[in-house]
Amino acid sequence: MPGRAKELDLRTIWLFSSCSASELKKIRSSLDEVTVPAGKVLTQEGTIGREFFIIVDGSATVSRNGRKVAKLGPGSYFGELALLDRKPRSATVTSDTESLLLVLGQRQFTGIITLVPSLARKLLAAMADRLREADAKAFH
Repeated sequence: MPGRAKELDLRTIWLFSSCSASELKKIRSSLDEVTVPAGKVLTQEGTIGREFFIIVDGSATVSRNGRKVAKLGPGSYFGELALLDRKPRSATVTSDTESLLLVLGQRQFTGIITLVPSLARKLLAAMADRLREADAKAFH
């Protein structure tokens, strides 16, 4: 698995799909490649988040209040909300399999948002989608 993340075309991830080659280079240089074992808690609900994650290979489960609410796979990302508002994480994410992740820390995340304005717009759109989904679930 190691080294595979370097081969990943970031444009295949929705969040980065509209970025230019120079923007992708800036993003890539800020990402750390990490391999985690199955069963690793990647984010813990209620704790302050300091990383943003992208799954390159593997899968993870999202849970809230101890209930499974979603499955994530390659190309999925999570952790951006806690980095944007510095409030406690809204969910726990646990790796289901050995997984290859790209990880972006708080300082690098802030720098990338400044350097790549299109990414900030995409994150806002993603948050709006998540809010609409949550509203739809709450009222149905």
